Amino acid sequence: MQQHRRESGRIGDLGPPHEDLQRLQQMLGVGCPGGPRLVAVPAQRGLGRPREQGQRRVVRQVGPGGVPGRPAREGPHVGSFPAAAAPVWRRGGRAVVAEAWWHGRGGAAGRARVVTSNLRECPVVVRIRQRGVAVATAVVLALAGTVAARYLLTDGLVRHTVTADPVADQPRLGPPPGPLTTAWTRTVPLRRAAVAGHDTVAHEVADGQVVTAAGGGLSVRDARTGALRWEYRRSGWSLLGWTATGGRLVAFLQRDGHPGEHEFLGFDALSGGLLWRGSDGRPATVARGTLHWPSGSDIVLTASLDRRELSGRSAVNGVRRWTLRLPEGCRLYEDAPEPSGASADLAALALDCRGRSHLLAVRPATGALLWDRVLGTDEAPEVAVRGRAVLAADGAALRLYDAEGDQTAVWNDPDACGAGMCPSALSGGLLVLVRAGDAGDGGRTEAVDLRSGRVVWSRATPAYAALTEAGGRLYALRPRLSDGLLPAGVDLISPASGAAVTAPLPFAVDPDLVGVRPWMAAAGGLLYISVPEAAPRPSGAARLVAVRGAPAGRGPAELDGVPPATWPDACELLKPADLVTARLPVRRGAPVRARIASVRLPKPVACEYDLQDVPSPEPSPSTAPKPSAPSTAATPSPVPSGAAGVMPPASDGATVSVRWVAPDAAAAAGLLSSLETTQAQARRRTDLAADDAYELGPSAGTIALRVRRYIVVVDATRPPGAAAHLARAVAQNLRALP
Repeated sequence: MQQHRRESGRIGDLGPPHEDLQRLQQMLGVGCPGGPRLVAVPAQRGLGRPREQGQRRVVRQVGPGGVPGRPAREGPHVGSFPAAAAPVWRRGGRAVVAEAWWHGRGGAAGRARVVTSNLRECPVVVRIRQRGVAVATAVVLALAGTVAARYLLTDGLVRHTVTADPVADQPRLGPPPGPLTTAWTRTVPLRRAAVAGHDTVAHEVADGQVVTAAGGGLSVRDARTGALRWEYRRSGWSLLGWTATGGRLVAFLQRDGHPGEHEFLGFDALSGGLLWRGSDGRPATVARGTLHWPSGSDIVLTASLDRRELSGRSAVNGVRRWTLRLPEGCRLYEDAPEPSGASADLAALALDCRGRSHLLAVRPATGALLWDRVLGTDEAPEVAVRGRAVLAADGAALRLYDAEGDQTAVWNDPDACGAGMCPSALSGGLLVLVRAGDAGDGGRTEAVDLRSGRVVWSRATPAYAALTEAGGRLYALRPRLSDGLLPAGVDLISPASGAAVTAPLPFAVDPDLVGVRPWMAAAGGLLYISVPEAAPRPSGAARLVAVRGAPAGRGPAELDGVPPATWPDACELLKPADLVTARLPVRRGAPVRARIASVRLPKPVACEYDLQDVPSPEPSPSTAPKPSAPSTAATPSPVPSGAAGVMPPASDGATVSVRWVAPDAAAAAGLLSSLETTQAQARRRTDLAADDAYELGPSAGTIALRVRRYIVVVDATRPPGAAAHLARAVAQNLRALP
């Protein structure tokens, strides 16, 4: 059951009508700033039972925090009940109205209708007797134009839904080793932010819910099903920051084009009910890539307007609990990629000081200063907090500090983390982190003992895009399962030894797409992954996918249960006659083989045809899809990699490559569709005898196609039209396979 408002209070032995109205208004929060929308409701002579669309319904009794308890009886409520327990009425599929029914003194009865204004969040209760309807309607009509004009221009249209439905917490467990399949997926389009650098999407999993924060507002979904629980959006305003602690969410919004107009909003995370609002100060050090700012122990950290003073504000009611003056000559960074991090009892913030930058650690609950350390450069460092351990990459080195501020480990490499902060996760007394490899060649994953600073193990690994821990396992996101293959992958790593097993994911990833940082979390036996998409153009989107374990197949988990012997030979997908039809010389193709972890595919996955003696057409340069970061899975022959696994052809050749063999046609269709969404330019082809086919890139030289459960990519830049001829021949030959 969803409602536009959840407020708690008491309706007991009500007095005269005017007193009833006053008590109801106080209970429902009437009087907070904003322009209400009034609705006249006649009182009834006798109380009836709540009805919706002609059907009786059971009204739920809701306890503190919006957690439903036992259902209440049908009919009118007498005594104490929250307004959220009132029946929900929908009109025209747009307005959602809650009605409260009650008994007054002497058996007097009445009802009140609560309507969420599209102008502000404050509800209004109107109790009018039958003979006062005409007067009230006239007043409403007279005020409506003035109120709407004023508040539409300043506050915009607000969409705020709440819920009283229960949600169960999830254990911190991910899926077991083995094949994976999609449980549910959602796409969040990127909104072009009014403030530069804030057009991104971020997620967090907690209390059985998935929180999504984007420039357009907040949305919260059931972590098991993906169903929307509540959301908050306001037109003309942008979300510039958010944080979560102790079952509360706090958002910071700013009016577009008016930097001086901003507001904090505190929400109950389970129900979406608005707890408080305020405009004093600003968030402390918002991370540009996630819009997140630090909080912990039911305290959110805010800063003064000059950013020289740090404050702790209650996430429950917005009251300021403590204030800390920063060191002389220092201020909080205002616009940095990742200048802070926090856990329940430690928050670390980078300070922009005279000379070199500082790293300050405080206790969120009390504001007590834990330690202050001088970093190696004057650049804004990137900071991550894992438990009570703090990682800081300051442009000169990657440093690890313990809870007392002692530097327990240091990597003297200015590019230790590459373009962003190193993915890291805490497992017991070990901090596992992924550093950038030499010359961009993969990465190196290391486990550090937090007590001694000793490196327990270190392994060459793919350049993992995200890392998380759950149930004693580490989950690492591989942007590509292997060079030359289409799916992304997940490595399940043992924290004690670094040993890993690999499983493919049912979608493709382009690690070079900008706008959304890959993210991963695990809970309730599910793995939640957010990756960037190029569509919808031009801004793109973030795709959030929840995956779960799938039944084991006859083949290895690395191949999604598909036996390796069922993979076709790429060099047998084109016959000599097919090359002649495409006006290409008949040549023997050079096989390219591949392996995934310990599984070696017995047949070539690609076949390269050398066409050096084919005359070049008149100058008409075409550009292949942009290359992306290489994966480090071993392949005996080098396979060039392209966006999301698309292999750009050699300048004087053609290539046919088997990118994946899925367990069934539906899985293959989903995988190819995910490839299409990662491409800046993709055009559907329906004339190639394939089940699905796309031209990728600015030219017609790269075609990805699917026939049943087989996905193949054909590359040929010349002669003109060769790629389409070859793709049609490949599709026809694939249909002859079992």
